[in-house]
Amino acid sequence: MKKYYTAIDPLIDHKQLGQKLKLFIFSNNVGQGLPMWLPKGVILRNNLENFLTKIQQKSGYEMIITPHIGSKKLYIQSGHWSKYGPESFQPIKTPDQNEEFIIKPMNCPHHCEVYKSQQWSYRDLPKRFAEFGTVYRYEQSGELQGLTRTRCFTQDDAHIFCTDNQLCEEFQKVLDLILNIFKYLEFYKYTVRISLRDPNKKKYYLGTEQNWNKAEKYILEIVKAKKIHVITNYGEAAFYGPKLDFLVQDSLNRYWQLGTIQIDYNLPERFNLCYIGKNNDKCRPVMIHRAPFGSIERVLSIIIEHTQGNFPLWLSPDQVVIIPISDKYIMYAKKILNLMLNLKIRVFIDRRNEKMDKKIRDSEDQKIPYMIILGNKEEKNKMLSLRRHGIGHLGVFSIDHGINLIFKETDKIIKLL
Repeated sequence: MKKYYTAIDPLIDHKQLGQKLKLFIFSNNVGQGLPMWLPKGVILRNNLENFLTKIQQKSGYEMIITPHIGSKKLYIQSGHWSKYGPESFQPIKTPDQNEEFIIKPMNCPHHCEVYKSQQWSYRDLPKRFAEFGTVYRYEQSGELQGLTRTRCFTQDDAHIFCTDNQLCEEFQKVLDLILNIFKYLEFYKYTVRISLRDPNKKKYYLGTEQNWNKAEKYILEIVKAKKIHVITNYGEAAFYGPKLDFLVQDSLNRYWQLGTIQIDYNLPERFNLCYIGKNNDKCRPVMIHRAPFGSIERVLSIIIEHTQGNFPLWLSPDQVVIIPISDKYIMYAKKILNLMLNLKIRVFIDRRNEKMDKKIRDSEDQKIPYMIILGNKEEKNKMLSLRRHGIGHLGVFSIDHGINLIFKETDKIIKLL
């Protein structure tokens, strides 16, 4: 990552930082691998999700929401139950003895049902359905690791339903989208991996030989056309199709899988998905599974460690703290607070009964990007004294000039998009 993201402090694990900065917690009473997000952590998550939502909307995605559970028969139909059922969370019983539900381990079967809910023409395709869908998977307790491996995580999931002729173009658009997101977040150290079938264990994969050969051929051709350096890994394909994975290096030089793009001819067949073709005949769409982050929790663990909590201003839960040197200047502080709130700057007044030096130290410790110090001189001259975390005193500015300096930086990511 660029210097902007360079840690100011000695490297601290994201679990410790999450506790120190009051972002998230774990509780044994709630259960292992089940993170709970605190108010500041929710703001951090929402900022990241809003960032991705804007990118997706510009790329023609439509947001949907699906339930956290699904009928067991849904996952039998998709093939997930036979593949993962014995090692997953077990079915939920209801008063009806003939009814069983599964807490959602993936979003794709639900998205197939959304597509199937109405008739589509070839003119309607591609359809791009996106969801921040929370899923639940039973990871062994010894494999759980902070936010990087949990039993409950939110995927920035989307499924594209398109014609065979649209497949290559759509795949390339997703590839460009992921690379652009990595650029915005300044993820520069990553490996791209093609995951194909194990040629000696083809019986473990769903679908016809013809469709598998076609899907693998498409991925190899697209990557070659894009001139992307990849490693090829046999045996790591999804059970329904080959995939392109993005492994991002963290601050401890470990690689974590984030983004993924997968080609799937099989689920459209299993769910009997159709569209009306040019000749008024029923045709089968192709399905692309994609998730640029893969897991919101995992990407945040990497961001937290890379930045050591020194988040870029657009992402930071608290952007500005106003510190009046005494209660005499509270009304002046509230005036500046309201001006900043009108610009949607995340700001608060530190009204604790503490000395100013203590408040400044605490703000530095909490890695709040900007501090505004107000006293007699600032109020009398309608000015504000501005400090930057990790840098110190920036100077004394007029109210409009000081606020505008901060606003320009908060608006930076919006202009990039």
